[in-house]
Amino acid sequence: MTMTQTVEDTWETGPRVEWRPVLLVAGVVAVIHLAVAARYGWHRDEFYYVLTGRHPAWGYVDQPPVTPALARLAAALPGGVLPLRVLAIAAAAGCVLLAAKLAAELGGRRRAQLVTAAAVAACPAFVAASALFGTTVLDQLCWLAVMVATARALRLGTIPAWLLAGLLAGLGLENKDTIAALLVGIGLGLVVTRRAVLRTPGPWLAALLALLIALPNILWNASFGWPWPAVRMAGVLSGREGNALTQVPLLLLVLTGPPLLCLGVIGVRRLCTGAGRPHRWLLVVAITAVVFIAVTSGKSYYAAPMLPGLFAAGAVAVESANTRDGRRSWPLAIAATAVFAIVIGLPVFPPKITNGIGLSSTVMETYGWPEYVRQIVAVADRYPADTVIFTSNYGEAGALTTLGPAEGLRNPVASGHNAYGFWGPPSGSDATVLCVGEFTPAYLHRFWTQVTEIAPLTLPGGLSNEEVEKGAASYLCRQPRGTWTQLWPELAHLG
Repeated sequence: MTMTQTVEDTWETGPRVEWRPVLLVAGVVAVIHLAVAARYGWHRDEFYYVLTGRHPAWGYVDQPPVTPALARLAAALPGGVLPLRVLAIAAAAGCVLLAAKLAAELGGRRRAQLVTAAAVAACPAFVAASALFGTTVLDQLCWLAVMVATARALRLGTIPAWLLAGLLAGLGLENKDTIAALLVGIGLGLVVTRRAVLRTPGPWLAALLALLIALPNILWNASFGWPWPAVRMAGVLSGREGNALTQVPLLLLVLTGPPLLCLGVIGVRRLCTGAGRPHRWLLVVAITAVVFIAVTSGKSYYAAPMLPGLFAAGAVAVESANTRDGRRSWPLAIAATAVFAIVIGLPVFPPKITNGIGLSSTVMETYGWPEYVRQIVAVADRYPADTVIFTSNYGEAGALTTLGPAEGLRNPVASGHNAYGFWGPPSGSDATVLCVGEFTPAYLHRFWTQVTEIAPLTLPGGLSNEEVEKGAASYLCRQPRGTWTQLWPELAHLG
């Protein structure tokens, strides 16, 4: 028996993964992220996940239940935002490990596995997502897990292997609905490239299992009038979701980076050859993901989790070519991409520099929350403790609820934004309300007769982010034009 035959035979139980160098890459990822994990502070979405997690449900107006549930558990631990960030870092490390496994499923050996793992570790879309805890970093982990499980099921052809893929797909749907693009892509890929597989029960049982796991969230959405599509449409109409002319180039040039884009193109070429035919469904997945963000005006990072499939195929091609230039150039190219990703995606610079050169709006959105809350508490101290604080978005409400008690805040906090609006009006008095955030006097006059601006809300050092760039302020609002219950349908909003 030849060495080649021995290796092929062992693939019945699983392609061999060279875990030692891959674990080293995952460890470097963890160390870099941990070094800056709590440098600035909370992101408004992290506040929101924790608060929604304290209202257990099978769904929320803007997301399924998994991320809020995990956020609630992490927030119960000491350390503020750090336990949430540790979860995100663990997910990032998991992506690196799964990327190597995917390369192995595509026939890649040590070098291909290491290149794929390093590419995912360095990819700007993955680096930025794992800078904070949320649905995005978990979505990336779920996409990779499903792609690996699908490749494995196609190799083994057993019902248990397909059921594992279905289980992971169902869990992914309970985390973020955008993974549906992956599942549609896999389905189309099997129709186009592996049609014989669809004559076996495995894929159908996997799809049924995924649907059963996702069913509670689907039923929740149906029972409340499908709020998630309404949230998506609100984002599109507001312009926050972007459009294909901006989001697709952003995905390819910034969130992937030119060197890794080249690796992905090599992967596309590999999948279009005879050698890549068994795994050509990954190309269909990539096309489906890009079409998804183009058609739905989705954000560019929604499609980024498809990239590891192209990286893995490209790495297998690079390994097969085995050129001297390739052995030298790819480590340098990936290292350069990693530096770029760290600079734009992590809080490595002082806030003044990050803000001044506009490196990352997401990073700046983690800056200044304690000081922001203290300004509001200082204003609230002038009024009775039952005075409701009404905020313009869920981030402000979450910050006040999470950080406010340590600053002496005792006032009830409410917002009309997304899940806060769904939960209904506050129980406090509606006679006098302290409205804070990016409201305009004209908007507030729709609900209160007397509106008085008290003070602007600013960030330390005169810096700016999305919370203050449109003129955030605190307002004292009196003489309501109705009760909370009467006003709430107009105060509640999605977006």
